[in-house]
Amino acid sequence: MKYFLYILKSQTTDKYYTGISQNPERRLLYNNTIEKGFTSRYRPWIIVYKKIFETRTEASFVENKIKNWKSKIMIEKIISGKIKL
Repeated sequence: MKYFLYILKSQTTDKYYTGISQNPERRLLYNNTIEKGFTSRYRPWIIVYKKIFETRTEASFVENKIKNWKSKIMIEKIISGKIKL
């Protein structure tokens, strides 16, 4: 089963959220309506980047790499295509 790495951008603040899902559009809906954690504070969100991976392991590896960077600049470079994953 394929997994997507996705990056969301808050439409109210300059925040990003990175995650993985088999259905990023459904996950976006969840983050914009039901989720009570980090994403609930910065609604609404839009998907600004998606990349498909063959396995959850591959998608998780890249997600963790991005999260370990802790860098908005690096995320923006991914979104703009300056960094290829």
